[in-house]
Amino acid sequence: MPYKIIASQCTGCSACETQCPNLAISEVAGAFLIDSEQCTECDGYFDEPQCVAVCPVDNTCVLDTALARHRAPP
Repeated sequence: MPYKIIASQCTGCSACETQCPNLAISEVAGAFLIDSEQCTECDGYFDEPQCVAVCPVDNTCVLDTALARHRAPP
């Protein structure tokens, strides 16, 4: 499952945007969004998703359970 940002909790600090190794996070009309096609849950880069690690507000970057989990290519 790729991650998503709960917009109502996001402070707009942009900490997550620069830490994403896949460049999956961008600002759109003042809100930060995670592109589900680009999000790999930081698999192969870090032990934990960097958006979660750097976000100053708990439970703002969360798994999007509506989508399938990322699977690294073999």
